[in-house]
Parts: sequence; structure tokens; C-alpha cells
Amino acid sequence: MKKFEVKVNGTAYSVEVEEVGAPASAPAAAPAAAPVAAPAPAAAPSAGETAVAAPMPGTIVSVAVKAGDAVKKGQVLVVFEAMKMEQEVVAPADGTVVAVNVMQGNSVDTGSVLLTLR
Repeated sequence: MKKFEVKVNGTAYSVEVEEVGAPASAPAAAPAAAPVAAPAPAAAPSAGETAVAAPMPGTIVSVAVKAGDAVKKGQVLVVFEAMKMEQEVVAPADGTVVAVNVMQGNSVDTGSVLLTLR
């Protein structure tokens, strides 16, 4: 067994890790840190709707549309900051914004649904 200290969001956890190939007689240790829950997935879009997702983790800088807005393919919908660079998320097709799931200042993970188009 090897002991490590791992920091998650500023909180330190002490964990023990068993090496692969360790003798079978070695007892398995209980996890020392509580597992981190994954974020709840966004509801799947209805038929005819398209979910527009974050391509990478980041922080929302601005939201350029609201529910009910008509958008054109290539129009900027959301601007977010990732790795100290601003990235634009654009409409994949013409449509109408059904729902906006983020607002300025939100942190998002890769695949987080930012908004839904119909």
C-alpha cells in the first residue's frame, strides 16, 4: 500500500492505493476518501430539439441569447473562458432557442448542455 495526499477543490484527502500485482493475501483497504459525485446530466432534448454542449470545461463569460430568440447557423450563442482564452459557442443550425441552462459566471464541464435549440 502507498499513501498519498490528494487535493480536490482545495480540500486535502489522505488516500491509500494498493499496487497492482500485490500479494493476494494482502487485505483490501477501504477507501479513505469519499467518492466525488458526478454532475447530474441535463435532460435529453425532445424530438426535433438540439442540445448545444460545452466543448471543454470553462466559465461562462456571456450569454448572447434568451429563450424564444430565433438564431441563424454560425451565430454566437455563448462565450466562455477556457485556459485563459475566450471561446465562442455558435449555433449549429438555424432555429429557435428553447431553453438556456447557463448564465454569466457559471462553471461548466465538457458536455454540459448550455442551451437547447429547436
